[in-house]
This record gives sequence, C-alpha cells and structure tokens, in this order.
Amino acid sequence: MTRPALQLCFHDHCFDGVASSATFLRFYREKIRNLDDAQLGFRGLAHKAGALFDAGVFGGDENVIVDFRYAKDPRLTWWFDHHQSAFETPELKADFEANQSGRVFWDPAAKSCTRFIARVCAEKFGFDPSPIQELVDWAEVIDGALFPSAKMAVELREPAMQLMLLIEATKDAALGPKLIRELSHRALSDVLREPWITEPLAPLLERHHQIVAQVGERLDVRSGVATFDVADLGLDNINKFIAYARHPEALYTVSVTRSPSRSKISLGSNPWRQGERRHNLAQMAERYHGGGHPAVAAISFPPEQLEQARAVAQQLADELRE
Repeated sequence: MTRPALQLCFHDHCFDGVASSATFLRFYREKIRNLDDAQLGFRGLAHKAGALFDAGVFGGDENVIVDFRYAKDPRLTWWFDHHQSAFETPELKADFEANQSGRVFWDPAAKSCTRFIARVCAEKFGFDPSPIQELVDWAEVIDGALFPSAKMAVELREPAMQLMLLIEATKDAALGPKLIRELSHRALSDVLREPWITEPLAPLLERHHQIVAQVGERLDVRSGVATFDVADLGLDNINKFIAYARHPEALYTVSVTRSPSRSKISLGSNPWRQGERRHNLAQMAERYHGGGHPAVAAISFPPEQLEQARAVAQQLADELRE
C-alpha cells in the first residue's frame, strides 16, 4: 500500500470525530496542501484497555490526530483535542506544553472538537469555515449535548441526529473515511440525502427504539442516580439521554455495556441540570485509566473483565448517590 501524504486519525464511531476530521481536511486542503483523495489515509481510533496507538497509526508523511488523546511521537504533525483527559500521564502533558511546532492544540473548555478546530484554524491560519457551518453547528449541539430537550435527543427525528446514530452503530469501516471526504467539501444537508446514508438507517432506527424500551425496563433510579446494565446486548455505544427522557429527576447515569473489544462503564450527567452537578466525572474515570469531560466520561476494561467493570460501576454509582 502506498504511504499516504496525510494520515488522518480520528475518534471512531463518533459524530464529532468525523466532523472534526472533515473540518481539518477542508482547512488543510485550503491552507496547507491541496491533496487529492489518493494521497489521504484514515485511521479510526477507539478507547480501549491497553495501548491506544499501534504501529500503523503514524503511517503518513504527515500524521494528524483529532478528537483523541495526545501521543508523544515525532511523527505526529498535527493534534487537536478538547477532552479533559487528553493526556494519559503528566509526562505526556509536559511534552505537549513543550511542543513549539504551533500545530498542537488543546482546549478542555471547548464543547466540540469540530468548532474548536474551526476557531483555531480561522484565528491562526485565516481559514474560513462558513461553507461547512451547518456541520460545525451540529457537532457543537451533539457533542456538547445542547439539545433543547431529552426527548429530542432520544427520538432522533432530525437527519443529523440520525447520522449520529449511523456513525455510532455502523460496522462498515469505510463509512467514516467516506463521510470525512464528503463532508469536507459538501454541505451536511446535501450529504444527509445520499442513499448510502438513508438506506442503512431504517433497521438501525428500529433497533434504536427497541434499545430505548429495553433500557427503560432496566433503569434503576435512586437518590438521583440512574443505573442500567445492557452488557448482554453486545453494544459499545448507547444513547446517553434515555434515562433523562424517562426520569428528568435523574442527575447522573452509570451504565455498563460490553462489545467484542471491551467492557465499558459510561458516566453521564443530566445536561438540563448541569447547575446541580457536583462531581467531575472525568476525574472519577481517570482513577481507572478512563477519562472524558467533567460532565460525561467512560472507562474501558478488557471484554473478559465484565464482572470487574460491574463492580466498579456499582462503586461509582454509590459514590454519586452519596
């Protein structure tokens, strides 16, 4: 395989990961080098137990990571992230702070990596993100949980929300790179009408509504904390807002899922009651080598360590209830 001129590594199965990649690619082509598709490489990155970066991640002449943790590697050319837990160790943060390239950027206060990239590239490189403003705005809403209601976040009536579901649920490894290429030069509303997006959605939406019902049946809400365990369903990603749509009084959620690649604890807080949140969920997750944002975070265990994940989830739920 030909070595790509630009290898773009992004948070896989994530709307913001795809959108931030498309935003960076448009910027790069306009302001750095106008590469054609044959010169591009793509690599989806996933949080998991153990090493996050394998030997093939930095396989391009230039290598980019967006919406994912920092890596100390001389082959890393560009990096953008907005997670509080961007650095696995203090040494990695020190390496970032010592980097004088002018091409690594971090803002844990940014709600989406997409808008963060658009802002930084506009301010520092004269990039104009207005042609993809619709994509930037939806990434901010989705990753920042800026929905007007939990009902909207769960029903997924808007096409952009349905695309979020497709990105999170797809098993087609080619979908993310295809979306990144298309969204980098076309309006989001135009791409959303493509048959290769609309046709796979029908069964996914049906399955989504089944999962909403199953989660509703398993919810245990006590002292403001909603817990549920759907490890038997074989899911890695699940809608974060089901508990709040069913129980608006819930302030936090703690859930357990399991996929072939990991057993996962998800920690969340009610976006419509953030003024009441008293816990930094990223810091709680970091105790177990997880991370995220103050309002939402996750912890990954090897898939065979499901019982350990369940025990930790129980401990964290008890702590939140206190």
